[in-house]
Amino acid sequence: MRPNVTKDKLGRGETVFGCLVQHFRSSEVLRVFAAAGFDYAFIDAEHSGFDLETIQEMIHAAVQSGVTPLVRVGELSYSLQARFLDVGAQGIILPRVESPEELRESISWMKFPPCGKRGYGIMAPVLDYKPATFHEVIRYLNENTLTVVQFETRTALERCDELLSAPGVDVAMVGPSDLSISLGVPGEFEHPALVQAVQRLIESCGRHGVVPGIQCRTSALAQPWLERGMRFVGIGSEHSLLLEKARETVAFMRSMCGEYMHPRL
Repeated sequence: MRPNVTKDKLGRGETVFGCLVQHFRSSEVLRVFAAAGFDYAFIDAEHSGFDLETIQEMIHAAVQSGVTPLVRVGELSYSLQARFLDVGAQGIILPRVESPEELRESISWMKFPPCGKRGYGIMAPVLDYKPATFHEVIRYLNENTLTVVQFETRTALERCDELLSAPGVDVAMVGPSDLSISLGVPGEFEHPALVQAVQRLIESCGRHGVVPGIQCRTSALAQPWLERGMRFVGIGSEHSLLLEKARETVAFMRSMCGEYMHPRL
């Protein structure tokens, strides 16, 4: 059983950084993230076209290379959450959460009894094919599975104290795109209405002992949120980072052409 490096760092009061995986169907992306120094990978099973086998390969690559694989499910569902955990996900990101009752039920599906209702069906690779007793596996996975709850709507923010009171919530992660739409300021990520709403959530996280987090499109958008107290910070996606670096490289090389003009033959 591999350690959940992201949960360990958060427990020590550190700030962690991750990146969204949403487009490229390759486990090598996770190894690149590890080499770059990311703490976690946000594997998207809500908006992407990934199937279970693709995500299973990504999870394996992430764990082997030391990046925490977190999977965002498409909806709050036992069959979705349990299957991703059974093939090795070290945490689940729960989208569009608004109901405290549904949240408590969803968290129960991620924990084995007596803490929850998860069924026992661990795949051997999760244990590195090493012998372990039921008690050892249950205790370790209950302690090391990360629960991330997304706050994406006005309703969720209005109920934040109720939602954050649910036992087992580790991280409250803002989804600024959907939240900006819900607040009537679509795409205005520094609009006062959005900033003030998220700051109230950060304050609520402090009262309930939950780590505040956010998924941002760029490092420039992420920087102010570090200053405001976010400790679980997602930056961009695999395809956006590739496009950004590719554009930067091409622009630099074209800017050099004027210095190295060769006479026509």
